[in-house]
Amino acid sequence: MREILRQELVAATPPQLKRICDEIREEIVQTVSVCGGHLASNLGTVELTVALHRVFCFPEDKIVFDVGHQCYTHKLLSGRAARFGTLRREGGLSGFPKRTESPYDCYDTGHAGTAISAALGIAKARDLRGETFSVIALVGDGSFNNGLIFEALNSLHILNTHILIILNDNGMSISPTVGGTHDVLNELKEGSAPPEDVRLFERYGLEYMGVCAGNDIDALLPALEQAKQKLQSTSVLLHVVTKKGQGNAFCENAPTRTHGLSPESAGTEYSAALGEELCALAASDRRIVAVTAAMTDSLGLRPFFDAYPARAFDVGICEEHASVLCAALASAGMKPYYAIYSTFLQRAFDEIVHDVCGQDLPVTFCVDRAGITGADGETHQGVFDLSYLSFIPNLTVGIPKDIGEFRAMVRASAGYRHPFAIRYPRAGREGDDSPVEIGTFELLHKADSNVAVFAAGERCIALAQAVRAAANAENIDFTLINARFLKPLDEAMLASLPQKYIITVEDNVRTGGLGDALDRYYLNQGRVFANFGYREAFIPHGEPRSLARRFGVGEEDVLAAVREFYARG
Repeated sequence: MREILRQELVAATPPQLKRICDEIREEIVQTVSVCGGHLASNLGTVELTVALHRVFCFPEDKIVFDVGHQCYTHKLLSGRAARFGTLRREGGLSGFPKRTESPYDCYDTGHAGTAISAALGIAKARDLRGETFSVIALVGDGSFNNGLIFEALNSLHILNTHILIILNDNGMSISPTVGGTHDVLNELKEGSAPPEDVRLFERYGLEYMGVCAGNDIDALLPALEQAKQKLQSTSVLLHVVTKKGQGNAFCENAPTRTHGLSPESAGTEYSAALGEELCALAASDRRIVAVTAAMTDSLGLRPFFDAYPARAFDVGICEEHASVLCAALASAGMKPYYAIYSTFLQRAFDEIVHDVCGQDLPVTFCVDRAGITGADGETHQGVFDLSYLSFIPNLTVGIPKDIGEFRAMVRASAGYRHPFAIRYPRAGREGDDSPVEIGTFELLHKADSNVAVFAAGERCIALAQAVRAAANAENIDFTLINARFLKPLDEAMLASLPQKYIITVEDNVRTGGLGDALDRYYLNQGRVFANFGYREAFIPHGEPRSLARRFGVGEEDVLAAVREFYARG
């Protein structure tokens, strides 16, 4: 696509701006169809972003995109159009704002709820330096459920600065927006809100402007000009209403399905198995409830929500609250299953520690998208969960080798009376779903050699099996063990293992995971280790296998360790 400069936007007539919006929308559709990415959210904010780039002067003015799902038009208007075809490709443009990518990106985002806090910090730094640029936080109504938003609003008076908050209200997060905040925003859109709803924003220190048609460039331009003038004396909340997927009929009718697209089939998804197993368990166990933080469909819970609506809870983008809710449900005799992406579970660490595990409550965390997830980059790689879960007392951590074993773990969790986390990638293969005893490893292959490989999870077992095939071609063999529980370790197997040379492979950072756990167990026992996990780094976007090799978990490196240990005898 051609580069569109701000001078062109400033000089353009409204019909010309609409043609530019059509041009951008077509470019986004074509690129996402090849590279994958967040489609519906970006289509819904084309007019809004074009209007912002005309009224404000970026990068002198600053804009923080909450989450960042909707930043593609911003990238196209900020000197990156020629590289837009590299979107989400390794070495190419990120699908989220990145400070290292462009001066137009003033703050990295990727998780919900951070934009207002970030905008306040940037604005306060501006004030302290005596500068005068405008600071904008573009926040979706889904993020407005997040507690961090209200923590930031609460400090507006304290910080004594001015920002523009644009509330992009499309009625959606990934799933439809839910909760009391959603109801208030609906009343404001419909004109039926009582005066106290607007006064609430005013009490935070905001002048409320709304409701503006966010897909109408003719309505947006004067509203943004007015908001810009008001920023001289106050902070402003501009409430705009957009349509997720705007301009593409399929996306408009299927905003959840087209929130995020992969350029190729992901294969069989673990989430589908989760939905099936929970429905089956709930049929005979009235204690079972399911909880999600605004991701019902993505996590496979739609069948459960449809079959058992009274026992299904979508709390919006409120991961911490969901964890405490699960703890309280469990304390009152229920059996909660909390499905969540690995990267989002990080946000609830304190609640996992104190509310769930501190009380030893039978909550099951179904940790999806664990390990390297690929194209969404640093904020979405699930490579820390084994580390931050490994040291929490009372918590059991399972790492199934395939979807069949995952099913078995879900069934085993139903009668388990302690906290349980099961972590798994997005997709994989079916397998044997025979019962699994909690805390046991599985011997996959026994060899008459002094080398043993412990692999955790489907990807790493597949890698270890590929290494074994290559080693066998060189007349080298090793014992292969499915290390399917990080906590508790299978101490009976570990104590009986004769091998001196131990190799561990995990889809997690090296620090704090499986390798560290076995190192501690075998301390001072004369064992020799080679641990393969990701080195200490924030892993960017790219193809998962390529990233795994690049950051420390590759077949050639593991094979080299096998050769070396085998040669030592």
